[in-house]
Amino acid sequence: MGYLDKTTITVDAILTKKGRELLAKGSEFFNITQFALADDEIDYNLWDVNHSLGSNYYGQAIEALPLVEAVPDETQVCKYKLVTLPKNIARMPTITVVPTSLTLTTGGQSALVSPTTVNFANGNSTYGYTAILSDADVCYINVAPGGEISSQFNPTVADFAGDSTKSVSVVGRRFEIVAKPQPIESKTATLTIIGNETGGVKTVTITVNKENLSSNVLEQAVY
Repeated sequence: MGYLDKTTITVDAILTKKGRELLAKGSEFFNITQFALADDEIDYNLWDVNHSLGSNYYGQAIEALPLVEAVPDETQVCKYKLVTLPKNIARMPTITVVPTSLTLTTGGQSALVSPTTVNFANGNSTYGYTAILSDADVCYINVAPGGEISSQFNPTVADFAGDSTKSVSVVGRRFEIVAKPQPIESKTATLTIIGNETGGVKTVTITVNKENLSSNVLEQAVY
């Protein structure tokens, strides 16, 4: 990662691994239909209403912040998307997720992950949430019964795989996580929840413990 030269207007665009695959297939497969804007680099705590030079300089420190180069890792970019909200909204909508972490037993144990949006009535009730599982070898992810999004409202979901071929994503209002067998070692993954209408991101840590064979099974195997 590096910093961009702010003395000129720069558009720094890169393709993820999936994007390169689509481009290689031909222009008819590489068709950008949606984009998102974010201000991840901005620290609004630097807004200084007590600046000695007056109101024109309140944002001087913010304007001097460096801009980082584009990166293809979905866990590191666009965490703070710019969204269009009604004018009467006094507080930014935020996402809460229950539970905030999961520990499952290998091979079939499941759990529900239910995101909600606060500070905005019925927030994300139409387009729901995008859930991105970082490693599909750890567990399955499905839209939980009752959490489906109507097909007429279902947005086109970007491929969030980036350079990780194990990343998968689904769209809904709540999600079911099912542990996969882990006979050798325990594994962890992250589940990133994104509000499709209001923005906002929350991350859930998922741990699937390895399979522990009973002593009886071990004795039979040795015998």
